[in-house]
Amino acid sequence: MAKKNAKNSKNSSASIARNKRATFDYKFEEKMEAGLSLMGWEVKSIRMGKVNLSESYVFMRDGEAFLFGCTIAPLNTASTHVVCDPMRSRKLLLKRKELDKLQGLVDRKGYSIVPISMYWQKGAWVKIEIGLGKGKKEHDKRDDTKDREWQIEKARTMKKAVRGE
Repeated sequence: MAKKNAKNSKNSSASIARNKRATFDYKFEEKMEAGLSLMGWEVKSIRMGKVNLSESYVFMRDGEAFLFGCTIAPLNTASTHVVCDPMRSRKLLLKRKELDKLQGLVDRKGYSIVPISMYWQKGAWVKIEIGLGKGKKEHDKRDDTKDREWQIEKARTMKKAVRGE
């Protein structure tokens, strides 16, 4: 019984950070997983939860993808001998085929590449989920808000109907 509970808590703690604003501002056509090239002090800071994905984006340069705007705050104890730049651009680790596909869609069709979430994979590797999509218009955002509120209201009425109130 203890092992089962420990396993569930391990899966729930795999998430490091989420970019909640991304799903509100963009409609994603495709999502993919990418590795992240990090320094030692960054990994220690990530383990302590000092990550902010909001206002970050992915850009393509020289056939490679980079994450820009992701803030990883340095720890005082972990970065005494290294000059830390919390806003540095970090290289995304993708296969050549994936990079070419992203480059083509960004150049030709005007898609944006936005980080959605950062998480641990197999306990040691930091992975980032990126979404390929287009920005939503204001009316699309209102429609999404209406749909979300309707789902909440529908769940409330069904709950009351089951209780018999």
